[in-house]
Amino acid sequence: MRSLGERLGPLAERPFRLLWIGQTTSALGDALMGVALAFAVLDLGGSASDLGLVFAARTVSSVAFVLAGGVWADRLPRRAVMLVADAVRALAQGLVAFLLISGAGEIWHLGAAGVVSGAASAFFMPAATGLVPDTVSAERLQQANATMSLSRNATDIFGPAASGALVALVGPGWVLALDAASFAVSTVTLARLVVPAGAALELRQSFFADLRDGWREVTSRTWLWVSLIADSVANVGMAAFYVLGPVVAADELGGSEAWGLIVAGGAVGGVLGSALALRVRPRRPLVAAYGLLFLAAPQLLGLVPPLPVLAIAAASVLAYTAIAFSGAVWDTLFQQRVPREALSRVSAYDWMISLVLRPLAYALVGPAVVLAGRDAVLLGAAALICAAAASALAVPSVRTLRAAA
Repeated sequence: MRSLGERLGPLAERPFRLLWIGQTTSALGDALMGVALAFAVLDLGGSASDLGLVFAARTVSSVAFVLAGGVWADRLPRRAVMLVADAVRALAQGLVAFLLISGAGEIWHLGAAGVVSGAASAFFMPAATGLVPDTVSAERLQQANATMSLSRNATDIFGPAASGALVALVGPGWVLALDAASFAVSTVTLARLVVPAGAALELRQSFFADLRDGWREVTSRTWLWVSLIADSVANVGMAAFYVLGPVVAADELGGSEAWGLIVAGGAVGGVLGSALALRVRPRRPLVAAYGLLFLAAPQLLGLVPPLPVLAIAAASVLAYTAIAFSGAVWDTLFQQRVPREALSRVSAYDWMISLVLRPLAYALVGPAVVLAGRDAVLLGAAALICAAAASALAVPSVRTLRAAA
């Protein structure tokens, strides 16, 4: 049996260690931001529809810019792209935090900050996915992805609960200010990262030619495009949880502290799933990933009608154990099977296709509740997640794809 030190071996490699520090720092701020943003909208008099629109603004912006972000992350040094993106997000979050603290904040300010932050994230995410294999040895790649996931989820264990308490104590503006500070710290940390010579790609052809090449990489692999469609459908179901969860917590479970505890339960699950990925390498990664996706449904069912807070938190532990393990396995499979020079572009298509329906879902959750009722929407969302998993597993290339040696 390998020791814990061996399983965390990627941290012994300085480039990966610096990347990990930078991403863990910004993840700490993000762990505080989710609860604060939801209750900032509610404190300003917003409804479930307003909350959905604010979330949608961030996601629409990410989807709109992510293909450009993928191309430029393949063309430019990926570390530099990440640094600029973090700086932009620090400024956007800092400004909206100032407006909220000063009493001048409005719901549209939160939406506008979401647009800017979403655009910056559209450049950051493909660059980060493409950079990981350049910072760690090949045999440690799944461990590296699992370590990234482990640290992100570890910050989420106490972050949302602390955020809920801070929101109740000092208001959401100060929590968003802490998120802005985390991005600023991340830029300083990432500035010290030196990627080995030859990892940065050269400009070779036009922007649109690079974009077409990335699309060919996606469509030439059935397991890849099927997985992206299944993830997109599942994300529609998850959108109902993110929008209606805070509303149920505010109406029936006691407010922001309850929602913070539920989200923290998901973080505990994320840590467990990431730790599992440090140890287990499934021979058929996608069978494991989509088999576990069924476990994401119980947390939605726990809101119909709402179970006790601890029971819903336990369902979130189960859901995010599955999601985190599957995510680390997916990232590794993706990075192994897609050519290194196209990683960021294909990752951009991954993000775009997986997220493209989520903004619409966020925006429609509120009207759907008016038409069909909150419980019906939550039940339908749970069924949608299960249908996405079953459909993916019905495709032979998904079931038969084996992990790389």
